[in-house]
Amino acid sequence: MKRYILLLFLLVSLSGYAQQQTINNYKYVLVPEKFSFLRETNQYELNTLAKSLLEEKGFSAYFDNSDIPKELAGNRCNALTAEVVQKKGLFVTNLTLILKDCQGNIVFKSKEGKSREKEFDVSYTMALRDAYTSLKDVPYAYNGTTNAAPQQVAPAPAVGIISTTSSAPLPTPVPPPAAPAETKDAAGTLYAQSTATGYQLIDTTPKKVLTLFKTSVPDYFIADNGTSHGIVLKKNGTWYFEYYKDDKLMAEKLLIKF
Repeated sequence: MKRYILLLFLLVSLSGYAQQQTINNYKYVLVPEKFSFLRETNQYELNTLAKSLLEEKGFSAYFDNSDIPKELAGNRCNALTAEVVQKKGLFVTNLTLILKDCQGNIVFKSKEGKSREKEFDVSYTMALRDAYTSLKDVPYAYNGTTNAAPQQVAPAPAVGIISTTSSAPLPTPVPPPAAPAETKDAAGTLYAQSTATGYQLIDTTPKKVLTLFKTSVPDYFIADNGTSHGIVLKKNGTWYFEYYKDDKLMAEKLLIKF
């Protein structure tokens, strides 16, 4: 009996390892603008939420009909496709997050996320976030396998022609030093509410404190608090709102709960 238990444990461990290795081969994920069980495009902002969660995990996520990078446009097999499927239940919302390759093979399948909230927009949001915890628990780091850029090989000089190209390496440019910033501590916890272009951060009043606009870089937002324009970014696990005031760089620490 112990032998069977040990064998089962090894199979589960190897399955989890293989799954981790597989998702590590992908940098991009394509998200549809409408899931099959919904009636409208981005209904309940569920597609926007799925894209945001995948970006939070570290993927570069794009809607499937938007502008995408050239390396992905040339070969969509370089990306996974996200699907969210619903299992109908009485008084409960059940959603499962699935990632498939270009041939329709399932690379990742989450647990069934559940919510018993009565309001549809809240229930779908909570169920998808619950399903996402399965993906959140899987270690992910893109290993460059799928989207490795082709290496350019310099043509050999023709016979009898002396190459005048210098083989000396070019000097590495030295980046300018970072501007010093005056840092302020966080005033309190801010709660992120999803919008069509990013998030709005509200306090416990509730009052809108900051508007965040998504960029192509994960954990990097264009920010506006009504009086100052700047950026919100994560450094060493801490969120900062950086902006200029009287030609001086300011940095405010933020406690954000997504």
